[in-house]
Amino acid sequence: MLLANEWSDYALIDCANGEKLEKWGSFTLVRPDPQIIWPQKQHKAEWEKCDAHYHRSKSGGGSWEYNKKLPGAWQIKYKNLTFNVKPMGFKHTGIFPEQAVNWDFIDEKIKNANRDIKVLNLFAYTGGATVAAAKAGASVVHVDAAKGMVLWAKENAVSSGLADAPIRYIVDDVIKFVCREIRRGNKYDAIIMDPPTYGRGPNGEVWKFEDELYPLIEKCMSLLSDNPLFMIVNSYTSNVSSTVVKNVLELSAKAKFGGYVTNDEIAIPVKNSGICLPCGAATRWISK
Repeated sequence: MLLANEWSDYALIDCANGEKLEKWGSFTLVRPDPQIIWPQKQHKAEWEKCDAHYHRSKSGGGSWEYNKKLPGAWQIKYKNLTFNVKPMGFKHTGIFPEQAVNWDFIDEKIKNANRDIKVLNLFAYTGGATVAAAKAGASVVHVDAAKGMVLWAKENAVSSGLADAPIRYIVDDVIKFVCREIRRGNKYDAIIMDPPTYGRGPNGEVWKFEDELYPLIEKCMSLLSDNPLFMIVNSYTSNVSSTVVKNVLELSAKAKFGGYVTNDEIAIPVKNSGICLPCGAATRWISK
């Protein structure tokens, strides 16, 4: 298991009864999480002092209840990276803190490559991996179907001192973009993807993880350079085991380029409790 345990501006304070109490910089938020099936609260007093609480609606969606006025956005840091946090209408904040384990991996691999590295980040969301790769010295192509998320990624890059970094921001359906890149003959040394369980592209294109992942990864084999560095696939869906994703990378990237594949749950430690909250899995093909 990979633990995101090097944060200073974020902490998972407690979790119980389907909810988690989190510190985001100066503010504490309560948000739902279906994996939290135990009832015991370790820090009862801190729950009562939360600044905002997201409540799910029985009819779908939900809304925030604010116990104090919060800014529309604020910043948190992870090592040398700076991100803009914004409570969104569907419980999210724009940052998945467990992904810090991948940011560290990306940083280490790019810095130790001792050559120019070109990275393709697919389903790139608000750009955590994009910022990590660019900060490590890579050039990055950032692709997401949601224009608002791409604009947010630009904000994160600027906040991390990367306003002039070689990052291309693309608002597009991932599969269509990959097909065009293959026709153009473009190549990348590393590919990162964070695909949703289900999603739609900017023109209504449907993405379903179990149907589309293997064909996408097969296409991505044509985008990897002759000397690729790594590939990361994050997975969250309960419909497909992360071992299936590992099998796909074994049959594609490892079969073509050698190297090896790792597959680990990623998780966040719960403060002073000895337990951790799982947050999906990271499957990595690594050249050596």
